[in-house]
Parts: sequence; structure tokens; C-alpha cells
Amino acid sequence: MYSMRIAVVCAALLPLTGALPVLAQGEWSVTRTMHIGGEGGWDYLTVDAATHRLFVPRSTHTQVIDADSGKVLGDIPGQKNAHGVALVPSLNRGFITDGGGDGAILIFDLKTYAVLGKLATLPDSDGIIYDAALGRILAVSGDKGVLMTFKADIDPKNGKIDPPIELGGAPEFLASDGTGKVYINIEDKDVVAVVDLNAKKVIARWPVAPGGKPVGMAMDKKNHRLFIGCRNPQKMVVMSAEDGRVMEALPIGAGVDAAQVDEGIAFASCRDGSLVEAAVKDGHYAVAETVKTPLGARTMGLDPARHKLYMPTAEFEPAAAGARPKAKSDSFMIVEVGKN
Repeated sequence: MYSMRIAVVCAALLPLTGALPVLAQGEWSVTRTMHIGGEGGWDYLTVDAATHRLFVPRSTHTQVIDADSGKVLGDIPGQKNAHGVALVPSLNRGFITDGGGDGAILIFDLKTYAVLGKLATLPDSDGIIYDAALGRILAVSGDKGVLMTFKADIDPKNGKIDPPIELGGAPEFLASDGTGKVYINIEDKDVVAVVDLNAKKVIARWPVAPGGKPVGMAMDKKNHRLFIGCRNPQKMVVMSAEDGRVMEALPIGAGVDAAQVDEGIAFASCRDGSLVEAAVKDGHYAVAETVKTPLGARTMGLDPARHKLYMPTAEFEPAAAGARPKAKSDSFMIVEVGKN
């Protein structure tokens, strides 16, 4: 994955049900910046809230960072193009998608960070999550257009993934409801594909219009809402996870790459240095505020216990006309956003 995206669609404004909190404006801000350093890009950041650790893919390696001190606790090698991390504390295992070459998912020990094994997957292995209710790892291959699944207790050296499920397009990120339904952004088709894991097939395709190119996704399981970050048009789409109705479509910044939801408050992180925050107002989701973040802070991880967001980025060289700015060497950092 290059990015996670969020979209809120503004079709007919349908009333929201469920006790969703209303956010006071100016409640969140950048509270700290941790200068980490090290070489490599970055993608999806995963938070282990119980141990206050951050797992950050850095292209050919994955750093483990103490969220309190900013100290690098470990560095997991052996990837070609790392994208995301899923954690299974009950099994003391972590899983890293490696989209380089033929594709792989690396399995590591959560305490020692030792590599336990590597599963053969498919090229461009990207977004990855763990569904604790089902005990399964779920990941997507962007190039092959499939959902890949396997049990979290798989043999790390000899195990094989389940037969992939065809999605009919290029997937980005995903969410699971814990009962066997998986929701997957299909970036090149402007839809959310709904997969029934029991039937092993796509059972619905829900358009994200007026958003487009959906990448980031988060799910409010209690209230059956999907929050979808879209890049073009730039929207945060609020969608019913029951029937695919677009409930709102909110404006966001350029280059969204991730979405999160914390107690009904939704966030979309954008490359242009904006973190858009949406909350319920008068029965509908609306933009509550936009937090200024550093350029390039396009992905994020959530600590739901401490209500903090962690956003990886770096300092950048001046960009030539029409070119993307290049990150300065050894300038990688984590920006913490929290409640004031």
C-alpha cells in the first residue's frame, strides 16, 4: 500500500442512530514529536496499546518503538517492501506483509522480535489485520486483487495460506466485523467489496461516490459504520456497514492514506499535513476540526486506551516543480496527537 484513505460521502444526509459522542472543537492537537532516525520509507503504523509499543514498517525492515520514550526497542530485518503489521498477543506473534518480489508475510516473536518464519503469499501484499473473534489473519494483494487468509496459529515455517478470494479489483485496506464479513477498499473500482468468509466470495460491491479512489478504512463495530478515506475526489465517506448507504461525505486534505475511529470520532490523515477530525453534530457527522500536522504524515496508528494517534513522517528536501519531495536522510520521526 502506498496510502490509506478516508471518505465521508455527502449524499442524502441520513440521521445516525446509536449513542455517538459530539466532539468539542479544538480538542485534539500535536502533543509531541519523537525523532527516531534510521533509513527507509514508512507505511501503516500499528500500535500495541497494552505494552505502549509502535510497530513501523521501514521498507526493508520494521522498527519497534517505545511510545513513551521514543526509544527503538527492536528492528526486524528481512523484508523487501514492508507495508503493514498485525499483532496477536495471545500467541506472542506478529505478522508483517512484504509486498516485494513474489510477496510474503513474515512471522516474528512479539517479545524477542526474532523471525519465526515466512509464508509465501502474492505480490504487493499490503494491508493486514487480525480478526481476534475468528482467530484469523486477513491481508490483501494489490497486484493480484485478492484477499488472503489463514489461522494465526499457522506453522510459521511450513504453513500455507488459504486459497485466495478474488476481489475483482485492486484492494488497499480492510476491516472485519468479527462475524465473517470483511470490508475491503477497491481503489481502482471506487467501491467497497464485502466478502463473506464462510462463502469465500464477494457478496456485495458498494460505491463510495461522491468519494473516489478509496484507500484508508476504519470501522465502528458498535454502530456499524465504515469510515473510508478517499483520494479523488478527496472525501471521508461515512458508510453503513449493514447496507452500504453513504451517510455523509466530508471534505479532507490531499493524499489521505489512513483512517481511524476512536469512540465514534473519526480521523483521516493526509500527506499535505492535515488531520481531519469528524464527529456527530445535530445527528450527522461533520468536520469538527483540522489538526495541522507535518508534511508527509499520511498514515497513523491509534492507541484507544490512551486516546492517542501516532503518525510517522520525516523532514523533506525542497521539491522540484511537479516532483514529490524527498525525505532527508535519518530524519524519520513519529508525531503524537492527543486530546488537549
